[in-house]
Parts: sequence; C-alpha cells; structure tokens
Amino acid sequence: MSGLRAVSDDLWFADGPVIRAYGFLFPTRMVIARLATGALWIWSPIRLDDALRAEISQLGEPRYAVEPNKLHHLALPEWISTWPSLSVYAPPGLCRKRRDIHFAGELVDEAAPQWRDEIEQVVVEGSFALTEVLFFHRASSTCLIGDLIEQHDEPSLATWQRWFARVGGVGRDGGTAVPWRWTFLRRTRTRRAIARAVAWSPQRLVIAHGSCPIEGGTDALRRHFRWLQHR
Repeated sequence: MSGLRAVSDDLWFADGPVIRAYGFLFPTRMVIARLATGALWIWSPIRLDDALRAEISQLGEPRYAVEPNKLHHLALPEWISTWPSLSVYAPPGLCRKRRDIHFAGELVDEAAPQWRDEIEQVVVEGSFALTEVLFFHRASSTCLIGDLIEQHDEPSLATWQRWFARVGGVGRDGGTAVPWRWTFLRRTRTRRAIARAVAWSPQRLVIAHGSCPIEGGTDALRRHFRWLQHR
C-alpha cells in the first residue's frame, strides 16, 4: 500500500492492496477530499493499515464515505469500526448486498447537502449489471471513476491476460471493459449521464483501477465513452 499523494489542495489519493477478480489482479485506489468544514469525504475506501490510518488522522476526521458502485464495499466495516461517526452512502444496489452495514442514504443524481457545494455527482444508469456514480471535485477539476474506466498495466500481466486486456478494452490505453459495455441495453440514459460528466469539463480523471491521474480529463471521457454511440 502507498501513502497519501496530493492531487491538489485538499484532494489526495492512496493506492491500496491488489485484489483478484475474474482471473485478474486489480489495483485499488481511494480518494480523500477535505471539505470547507474540515470534514473528510472518502471515495472508495481501501483497506487500512497503521501508517495510512495515522496519515488520515493528521488530515482530519472522516465524516462521509461513498462507493462508486456495488462492487466496492469490502473495506467499509473496518472504516466504520475505526471512525464510528462515519456516515456511509451507498450506490444503487449496495444496500441490498450489504444488509450488515447501516447506510446513511443511497446516492442519487443530486449530491447530499453536506458536500453539494464542493462535489457533484451523477448516476450512470442503463446497464442491467452495473450502475455507477461518477463524482466531480470542483476545486481541483477532478472526476472520480470506479469501474467504468480501467487501465491495466500490460507488462505486469501474463501473456493471456495481456491479450485479454487489449481485446477487452482495458489495456494500455484503458477504457470500459467490453463485457461491461454489453450490459448497457438502455443507452439513452447512459449517454445523458456521461454528457453531464463531460459538461463538468474535468481537467483530470482519477480511476480506481489503473494508472492515474489521467490528464486531459474531458477529452479522455469523450474518447473512452465513444462506444456509447454504437447501437
């Protein structure tokens, strides 16, 4: 695991442990934003270790945590145990999946009042398997993306994995994995959400799985979601 790295003033990211899923090794990443109130807002919490816990405590107190989609949730119990006052907000589908966790609410297109003035969000619908919430940190002009854009490090992959990453659209140049694309059957709704994210005009993207930050964020969004124009 790595320590916190600054994206800009009051925005940091940290890389977490690598997890195995679908035969691939997935790097993990979280983002921390310090709000004007001093409270910390956490995106996609990763596993904690003593060093990271100490770094976070020096920044302030984590008060709000959000997940980008229902696939991200494994580290939540230890965050709640470490910071009992933490309010966790679930993306669509996660409340049903993790009934053992008390959620303060479910994420919708309109951001919660606690961070509305500093962080925007939009729910990307249209898939029967993956609904994701994108976030935009205004002060740093940074868009946060969970699984809708991945970028795997090809040299670190086995030969068959490297081939699969390229064919699957998540190799060196990154993008939305082809199997995920196939699940988007109601693309009008998806296009509407991505158009709103493009309208944010982000300068950079931070993604959960792969190299970051990605500069030229607006152009990157347009490029990576061109597949939505088909069918």
